[in-house]
Order: sequence, then C-alpha cells, then structure tokens
Amino acid sequence: MPASFTNLSRHIVEEDEIKLTSVGVDIGSSTSHLVFSRLEMRQEGTRYVVARREILNESEIFLTPYLDDLTIDVRALEEFINRQYERAGMKREDVDTGALILTGVAVRRRNSRAIAELFAQEAGRFVAVSAGDSLESTMAAYGSGAVAESARSGGICMNIDVGGGTSKFAICAKGRVREVTAIDVGARLVVLDGAGVVTRIEEAGRFFAAAVGLNPAVGHKMDTSKLPSMASLMADKLFEVMSLSALSPETQRLLRLPPLSYRGQIDAITFSGGVSEFIYGHNPGNFGDLGALLAAEVKKRAQHLAIPVLEPTARIRATVIGASQYTIQVSGSTIFIEPLDAVPVRNVPVVVPELPLDGDDIDQAAIRRAVEMALSRLDLTDGKRPVAVGFHWEGSATFARLDAFCSGVKDGLEKVLGRGHPLMLVSDGDIGGILGLHFKEEMRVENPVISIDGIALSEFDYIDIGALIPSSGAVPVVVKSLIFPVSTQPNGS
Repeated sequence: MPASFTNLSRHIVEEDEIKLTSVGVDIGSSTSHLVFSRLEMRQEGTRYVVARREILNESEIFLTPYLDDLTIDVRALEEFINRQYERAGMKREDVDTGALILTGVAVRRRNSRAIAELFAQEAGRFVAVSAGDSLESTMAAYGSGAVAESARSGGICMNIDVGGGTSKFAICAKGRVREVTAIDVGARLVVLDGAGVVTRIEEAGRFFAAAVGLNPAVGHKMDTSKLPSMASLMADKLFEVMSLSALSPETQRLLRLPPLSYRGQIDAITFSGGVSEFIYGHNPGNFGDLGALLAAEVKKRAQHLAIPVLEPTARIRATVIGASQYTIQVSGSTIFIEPLDAVPVRNVPVVVPELPLDGDDIDQAAIRRAVEMALSRLDLTDGKRPVAVGFHWEGSATFARLDAFCSGVKDGLEKVLGRGHPLMLVSDGDIGGILGLHFKEEMRVENPVISIDGIALSEFDYIDIGALIPSSGAVPVVVKSLIFPVSTQPNGS
C-alpha cells in the first residue's frame, strides 16, 4: 500500500523519519491561543501514528476580543494570530498541517465564517472543528490526560474543565470518554474593569449575582464585596454535579447537556480549563473576573474529597496541539462507491462506535445505540454534517450478521441520511465491498454509499476521499488526526 504525505515532494517509504510542523489554534468565547509543535510519525499496521511530539512555541493567552456581545473582533484576532507566528519565528508556509478549533461564541455562523477566512490559505491542510458542549467536554478530557489516566490505571477518571463561560464534565474509563455533561458555571460570567465597572455579563452571571443580592448592569459599578459569595455558589453547583447524585431543580436548569447517569466509583479527578491555572497554583494574573475566587472555592472543597486530585498534563491548553496528516491509496478491489460521483468528499469527521461484533449474532438495536452514542460524543447528532463510521469487523460475514449490522448502522445514522448525506463506512479489514453491496442491493439505500477498507481510524480523525483513479482502480484517502498534549498511544510523549 503506497503512502505519502500530502506534500508531493515527500514520500514515507523514502524517509526513515518523518517530521511535520503543526499548529493548533483554539478560539473560544473567553480566550484564544495557539500551539506550534513538531510531530514525528511512524507506521503501525494500516495507519501512521505520532511517535513523538515536541512543543515548539506556546502563544500568549489572549482574551477573545469583541465588537459587541456576540460578534468577535476578527481584525484584532488576526493581529494576534499574526503576532504569534512572528513570535514563533514561523511563516504560514512553514506549517505542514494543523487544527482550527472554534468553541462557544466563535461557533456562531457570522464569527466562524469570518475566522475561517483568516485561514483560507490553509484550507485542505487544516482540520476545522466547530465544537459544541459535548465535543468540547470530550476534547478537554483527552487534552488534560484524564483519558490516558483511565487507560493507564484501569480506573474511572473524571475531568472537570472549568472555563470562562461553562464547565464541562467527562467520565473516562479504559481510555475512552464514556459520558459528558456541561453547566453554566465559569470565571467570566461577569467581567469588571479596574474600577469595578461591569464590562460584560452573561445570563448565568445574572442568575448567580441575583442569588447573592446583586443586580449588575454593563457600564455600572458592582459591589465587589459579594463576589466571593457568587464564586462559592458556583463551586457548590460544580460539586453537586461532581457528586453523581440527584440534582436540585436549580442546578438542572443550569445544565447545558443531560445530567450524568454514572453512579459508580470515581478513582481520580483532574481539572482543566482557565480556572485550573489558579487551582494548581500557577496564578496567571488578574483578568477582572471570578477566576481566582472560583478556584479558591474549588480547592477548599477538593481538600475534603476522598478522591485523589491529579494535576493534568495540560490545563488551559487542554485542547489540540495540531493535527497529523498522511495520504494512502486504497485498492478498488474490495471497496464500494456508488454512484462514482459521490466522491470526492473532504474533511469528514470520523466516529468510532464501540460495536458489539464479537458474538455469533449481531444485535441491531445495540449497533444503533453505539452509533448514536458516538455521534453524541462529537456533537454530530443533528445530522447537519456527513460522517464516516470507522470500525473493526469481527466474525463471519453471513447474511444475517451483515443485515443486522447494516440495519443498525442505518438506524443510528437516521438524521445524517435524512439530510441526504452519503452513507460512509471505513473498516480496517477487507469487507468494504460486501457491506456497500448489502446497503445498495439488499437494503435499497437511496443515499450515495461509500464503503472503503484497509484503513484503521480513531476518534478525532477526519478524512478526505478522492475520486477513483481509473488507471489503478484505487481512491486516495487523506487522514488528518487531531493531536492532543497527551496520548494513550505506546511510546507517545
């Protein structure tokens, strides 16, 4: 299987060591920052993995600039980004690949479109991700090291990402994120200038202020003596969710996602996000918000937990440090694409459900549930984007097993298919052709079907599938993987 990086002058087979320069750009409601890194990759089975990662430069933490409550000042953001490239001693063309992560207000259409234009020249080389609460919770769990800790210890690790506008919770077990939720608790729900005048306030900030007898308004001074009481109430809500018990109606109203259903033991806790800089004593400074006060309340309560609180691998930077990227040619002898003009497709997110395929019989309903859970983790349940289902096939390919599998996948992708997106499957075996035929010939799926194999994919992979090459009967596939500060991969660093 020939393989090469998307830079046509480089070929994996001809080089003992492949190095990529990558950048991770995180633009959120409260802060924005960049990380430049060097990635070394090696081949393992049917994919290339990061063997070593080195941080070349971490940008300043920039308070995301606004023109009004919901519109980001893109010109000021551009100046910041250009300044960080200069600080890192790099030009845009020096970066091989990267990831642009938008969260919170940055995801709004007007903002995301304008921000995307800042990176227009990197289109195709970058992965662009608009992260909602579920995906942001999942990414923070990976970036903080909580996922890796659960894989290392075999225990259950909870990560709490305490940011400017929200706090995200993730239950991690055996190297996977099992469940997430989020709540309107954050350091920058109310922001003051040096004179104590309110410059920004969120709806949840009004709730917490009212609860302690305040009625803040933008442009007016606020009684700062009651800010500790606000922070204490916020911490109470955080720890109520952390307790894994039934929530009060008040706390339920603050939730942004369904409450956690897990009721078992927690073996370790990590905190990430901007507030964690204060929690772990790194004291980044005064930003006119509740960060230091909220951290003090969290630390006070954490001392009474009968659970170890571990320092994460990354705190406010618990997001991607970039993306790796490589190209492979997939043989046309075992794949299925109909109609042929269904390709090319680009920047398609991959979901990797935990599919119960080890038994003699396949449970259609279990397949559906697994696909739906995988979509939920990555904020893809609305069906607005095409997705590719990555999986490892196990067992025989009898008609009954194929039919149950295909039916379960089709049910799980109901909203995706309902919007007319192609049905895309990627397996690491040689079953792509027979699955594609089953969907088209037996199940009469009207959507385009793209079923390819010979590629092992992971969560946080994105793929481009090119048009069929007539001379070889193969399709080129570009795999772009988000890279986090830590990894459960062997020998990762």
